[in-house]
Amino acid sequence: MLDAIRWDTDLIRRYDLAGPRYTSYPTAVQFDGHVGTFDLFHALRESRKALRPLSLYVHVPFCANICYYCACNKVITKDRGRALPYLQRLEQEIQLIACHLDPAQKVEQLHFGGGTPTFLSHDELRQLMAQLRKSFNLLEDDSGDYGIEIDPREADWSTMGLLRELGFNRVSIGLQDLDPAVQRAVNRLQSLEETRAVIDAARTLQFRSINIDLIYGLPRQTPENFARTVDEVINLQPDRLSVFNYAHLPERFLPQRRINSDELPTPAQKLEMLQRTIEQLTAAGYRYIGMDHFALPDDELAIAQEESTLQRNFQGYTTHGHCDLIGLGVSAISQIGDLYCQNSSDLNQYQNALASAQLATNRGLLCNADDRLRRAVIQQLICSFNLEFAEIEKAFNIDFRGYFGELWPQLQRMAEDGLIELNNERITVLPAGRLLVRSVCMVFDAYLEQQNRQRFSRVI
Repeated sequence: MLDAIRWDTDLIRRYDLAGPRYTSYPTAVQFDGHVGTFDLFHALRESRKALRPLSLYVHVPFCANICYYCACNKVITKDRGRALPYLQRLEQEIQLIACHLDPAQKVEQLHFGGGTPTFLSHDELRQLMAQLRKSFNLLEDDSGDYGIEIDPREADWSTMGLLRELGFNRVSIGLQDLDPAVQRAVNRLQSLEETRAVIDAARTLQFRSINIDLIYGLPRQTPENFARTVDEVINLQPDRLSVFNYAHLPERFLPQRRINSDELPTPAQKLEMLQRTIEQLTAAGYRYIGMDHFALPDDELAIAQEESTLQRNFQGYTTHGHCDLIGLGVSAISQIGDLYCQNSSDLNQYQNALASAQLATNRGLLCNADDRLRRAVIQQLICSFNLEFAEIEKAFNIDFRGYFGELWPQLQRMAEDGLIELNNERITVLPAGRLLVRSVCMVFDAYLEQQNRQRFSRVI
């Protein structure tokens, strides 16, 4: 079975390294200022010529309250009026981008993230969706994957009704932990009842999929109290679950400085939390998709993995990796063909650029032939846990063993340790290696030795 995992504590301790999550290859760490608006326009033209389908990501950075663990690009404010000038610039960006694309390019996937997208008023959400529909070819038959991130403290039945009316059919709900002591330690007080109310609304309104986010490794968490949270979440029966490892990097993320590091669980406790969580979810019928993600067997991600069509992009695991991804809003990242580009992460810079009728693109990367090859290798490993050398050789006209000859000793060590099975035809990530698939991918990362590993979270 594809979802089989074997827990091997010794293997985890040896290979639990800091490294990228590979939502892209090369990763965003490699982006630089040599990529700008001209490159973006050129990529959009190529997308238009090929009539490639689209995936839209819209970043809404505002939150009314700060969560101390959060590493997202956000603006904390109680002033709801701050959204208006941002939305004006966002609509300008939508228009500037859309005029370089063909109306025939269908938007198969749409995702609102943040921040807290429901920070926006109902009228603002209506207007933003109207602008998107006017500028892009959004599907009208509910067949697209149109999702939005929800903070249950910022949504009620009327909000959920509005979102369904606007065309959203997937929700991702931030929960993190249900224990009141943990919630106080990270400044996110959120009751089970609030969360259940949003889920009940989503089910009644026939949203197609519900995802819940959890985090292990937060202050005051113990294996026992986190297991109780997981049990309560299983009772809510989400279609998908994301169980993230909290990376405490206060030197990079200022809000994390408010967390008392003495209250963080030990590495051994974190491992126990993850092991217990996997056991609980597996017993409840969830499949391990990879990289912190679990899904029910009839979920599209689980089916795509079985059929070897699962892919990965800046929105995580997806069935829409064939789409060109257009990122809209402050800090948003686009992936169009072989171009990655990112908007300014500074709200004022983003708004000022668009006020001058300029796009806010300020860094990125254009993949070369080696990047494309390694991206395909990493994508196969992280999505399918299997890599057929013949497929790569045919696609890129190389001899796999010859091209990656210098990596062979590392791969052989991983095979001897039981992470992978290695022969002259393929690499198969074994059940004991699936939790550590990032470590296998890191072998093929040509940039990793040049990077500061402290920028990344640990694998487990």
